[in-house]
Amino acid sequence: MIKTIDGAAFSRMMLSAAAEIDLNKQKVNELNVFPVPDGDTGTNMSMTLSAASTELRKADGITLTKAADKTASALLRGARGNSGVILSLLFRGFSKSLKGKLEADGKDFAAALTAGVEAAYKAVMKPAEGTILTVSRLTADAARDLAEENNEIEYVLQHCLDTAHAALDNTVNQNPVLKKAGVVDAGGMGFCLILRGMLESLRGNDIVCEDTGATNEEADFG
Repeated sequence: MIKTIDGAAFSRMMLSAAAEIDLNKQKVNELNVFPVPDGDTGTNMSMTLSAASTELRKADGITLTKAADKTASALLRGARGNSGVILSLLFRGFSKSLKGKLEADGKDFAAALTAGVEAAYKAVMKPAEGTILTVSRLTADAARDLAEENNEIEYVLQHCLDTAHAALDNTVNQNPVLKKAGVVDAGGMGFCLILRGMLESLRGNDIVCEDTGATNEEADFG
């Protein structure tokens, strides 16, 4: 398993995450019933992440600190909708936690994700459960425990994705609007897609957007 990532690896992981969201944005849109049933969560998350992709593609020989900083800054500028704003907050905390690091291992990833979740919760006046906030918080909680078991970043990220999926499945039971509609949270699904895109890249299976000629299939969440 891969133990650590550097700036180049982080950049590839973010590009892959953005592509995974883009490939599945319509599926996410169809789940969008909370907080406003306007069917654009997938589109907003895709547009937000595409801003980071644009910046990262310009970078060459980038350090981890700079890659995380560029990602956070681009997401903040390009944030669209509630989900985009929350993404920008998650990665702002992520960036601050990774500042000064040349590489990140499992514990660094867990700490960065925790910092991101804390930043997002602080910025939301009335955090609702059964949303991307819940899914990311439970994932961050698990990440810290996982890193104590095995500090390899691939191990932590792999099992974080499992935790995120379980948390996503439970959102329908936590939010009455989702329960009535019989769907899981759109933003939470987007978060799972981001983790999946990052993990696939880490394993050397970078996901590429359809308009670049990719042959990747859409994610199947059952």
